[in-house]
Formats: sequence, structure tokens, C-alpha cells
Amino acid sequence: MDYRHEWKHEITYLDLLCIRQRLRAVASPDAHAKDGRYLIRSLYFDNLYDKALNEKVDGLNMREKFRIRYYNGDTSFISLEKKSKHGGLGTKYQARLSAEEAQRIVDGDIDWMMESGRDLVQELYCKMRYQGIAPKTIVDYTREPFTYAPGNVRVTFDYNIRTGLRCTDFLNPDCVTVPAGDPVILLEVKWDEYLPDIIRDCVQTPGRRVTAFSKYERCRIYG
Repeated sequence: MDYRHEWKHEITYLDLLCIRQRLRAVASPDAHAKDGRYLIRSLYFDNLYDKALNEKVDGLNMREKFRIRYYNGDTSFISLEKKSKHGGLGTKYQARLSAEEAQRIVDGDIDWMMESGRDLVQELYCKMRYQGIAPKTIVDYTREPFTYAPGNVRVTFDYNIRTGLRCTDFLNPDCVTVPAGDPVILLEVKWDEYLPDIIRDCVQTPGRRVTAFSKYERCRIYG
């Protein structure tokens, strides 16, 4: 189990411009980005008692959440992900899904999952069946990603966060989403064993403190 360090900061647009300029001098744009950015659509899961949401709000030291995700409207590559947190460290498990499989999960047609041959799909099945977790809401946002090989560093800017309210029509490109509260720009820095000084210097934001911001929590603002 490989845990990664993670920092999050809420920053201003001026901060973004300054940090972006510094990163362009030393880091590489993500190879999958188009014009330096991409659109992310995620469908988050929770149970009737909002277990994942409440664990986040309460700041529990150990917690997990499931989501399904695709990029730039391309449903030919869909990923089921489980994110686990232990203190300030995080790890992520992934499994591929076809568009048909993702839609079946959204529709509650899940019996096939135990025969899928994918551990994470089987785990999600068990938690849907016995813990009552189910698709909860869509989270859309724009991401600008940078990578730096030493330390396996990834720096991202996330903004234009939108919520599908209670909509779970995840594969429908016309599903209506609305802004998730006041506009926010989120800087995230993730690394393995060490954070190189050159990146630490690039992302310095005087007066900004590490935050526990959650896009899922923000997108549940309306219920």
C-alpha cells in the first residue's frame, strides 16, 4: 500500500497566475491535458446516512470514498476509484469500467460485479449490497496539471467546480450542473517520499494555510 503526501490550499487568481508561471519553468504539463487543462466528471458514492460526507466533515483520521470518473467527455476510458486517507497521507486504488458497466452501476444493476474478476469492482459491490452505498452526486471541474519526476510530484489547479445536485445521470453530457457555492481555486500538491525544494519554492503562497477542502463536500452544499 503506497501512501502519498498531499497539500491543499485555497488560492486567489493572482496566486494561480504566479505559481503557474513558476511551474512552467521547471515542471511538465500532464501529457493527457489539452491546452494545459482537462475537464473531469466524477460520480461520488455515499450511503443513506452520508457516511463519507460526515467522516470528512468530522475530520476522521481514517476514511475512504468511492467514485467513478472520466475526462474531457470521453466515456471510452472510465475509472472506478477508491481514495483512502490516513492522517495527512492518501492512496488511491483504480479499476477500469466500460461505459455499459458504469451505466449498470448507476442504474442499480450490480449482480454482475461479483463475477467481474476485478477486486475493486467486487469491493464496491459488497459495500453497495451490504452497506447501502449508492451513487450520490456528480462533481464537475476543470484541472490544470503539472508533473515533476523527482519525488513523483504532481501539482494541480482545480476550479470551475460544479455540482449535479442529486443528479446521477453521469454519462449524459447534457446533465445540468450548477456552480458549487462561491468560486474557489484549489491548489493541490502530491508527492511520494520527499518534496523537492524547487517545487516547494514554486508553490509558496504566503498567508495561505493547508486546508482540508473537499470537492465532494462542497458539491453537497445543496443537499
